[in-house]
Amino acid sequence: MKSLRSLTALFSFVAILASCQAPNRRPDIPAPSKPLHALQQDFVNLRFGLFTHYGLPTYTTADWSDPDLSPAVMQAPLLDCAQWADAALSAGMTFGCISVKHHNGFCLWDSQTTDYKVTNSPLGRDVLKEYCEAFARRGLKVMFHYSILDTHHRLRAHKVTPEKVQMVKDQLTELLTGYGPVTAIIFDGYESPWGRLPYEEVPFWDLYALIKSLQPDCLVMDMNADKYPREALFYTDIKFYEQGAGQKVDADANRLPSVACLPLQRTWFWKEDMPQAENLRSAEEIVNEVLIPYGKAHCSFILNAAPNRDGLIDDNALSRLKEIGELWRAQDRTPVPLPACEAPVIRRNIAKGRPSESSWSDDIWIMDFANDDDFRTAWRSAPGVVNPFWEVELDRRIPFSSVVITEEKAGVLQSYRLEYRNGKQWFTLFEGPAPTQDRVKFHRFDPIHAQALRITILSSAGAPAIAEFGAY
Repeated sequence: MKSLRSLTALFSFVAILASCQAPNRRPDIPAPSKPLHALQQDFVNLRFGLFTHYGLPTYTTADWSDPDLSPAVMQAPLLDCAQWADAALSAGMTFGCISVKHHNGFCLWDSQTTDYKVTNSPLGRDVLKEYCEAFARRGLKVMFHYSILDTHHRLRAHKVTPEKVQMVKDQLTELLTGYGPVTAIIFDGYESPWGRLPYEEVPFWDLYALIKSLQPDCLVMDMNADKYPREALFYTDIKFYEQGAGQKVDADANRLPSVACLPLQRTWFWKEDMPQAENLRSAEEIVNEVLIPYGKAHCSFILNAAPNRDGLIDDNALSRLKEIGELWRAQDRTPVPLPACEAPVIRRNIAKGRPSESSWSDDIWIMDFANDDDFRTAWRSAPGVVNPFWEVELDRRIPFSSVVITEEKAGVLQSYRLEYRNGKQWFTLFEGPAPTQDRVKFHRFDPIHAQALRITILSSAGAPAIAEFGAY
């Protein structure tokens, strides 16, 4: 049987990126200035930034405002992005991240894709332009938070059209060509519990390639830590933890480039009680319980301080940010080297939901659980089965260049064989000891077409259980 074991050598980031480049990439766009791992290290070294949510929800009682709320409510003649940037400096921050489009679809820049934008409000100013200029003047890096979920334009689950996908691409192009260097784009609303937009419907890999073609050093993140294993990067260059949504960084075990966020006030957007509120997070909590332990665990932190309806940060929040800065500057902020990690999975999983077979299973945990796109369930081999196998049928028309196996529990799989079938013949992709005893195992190779994929477990420390088997 023909062996392809040599193909399991990992691609470099450049090779992976080349495989997903947009076909119309401009020839004048340079390659990334450094490898992805170095860009991830640079991001982790930033440590602390200011999150800013300002927009139509600022003028309502809820963070999720009516998607058809008139921009006429936005009147803020005192708005001053320089005040926001100075507040970030006072807190000892190194970057700012602004929500350029939240879930209501309202654009905080002068987009040509829609009339639902800040320049059509009484404010009438391109807030994003002012923001980027103010932060750049102070040496602060800039990141954009951008919601894929868009309730105004009805871009949500089961309502996606090619025209809406093109709108997203056009908006990202505006953001990355009109506002200077952007350190990161942070997507929100994809396969989160509140968004539920599949990566296939608004193709993540197309957006990833577009962003990298426009600004090769721009990191791409998705707020998906609630779904994917903590041990690997799926559809994100940086693992993102929204702590208010129950996503907690394991500061003792985390080895991936990561970021976490929390609001200083009680909500992301400003509300009427905030100037009088005494329940701001304390400087001690932010520095001692977040910044110090997270920094040692390769995790930066973004603290949200919401501007009010005048477009200014309240005095009590300004004072708290200054307190945080005084305490934070007294700490040891020496960068911690980031361990080597696998390049992110960014392509479509062609094994997802496909017909599968296996040797017999343990009770209800049958073969279908291994490719149901749910890492909380698993196919479990029945105890006592010798050399159990799991197999999935593929669409032969779609090539793939990696297999990612996620165990239910790390270290059970000791050795196995991976094979693919063309016609009636099986070819070996890999055979031998598991490449790692971590929960997630990567195999990358030159693109191939196949009718089926199969894993046969040769030895294990207990009954094998596969949470997800993906072909990308």
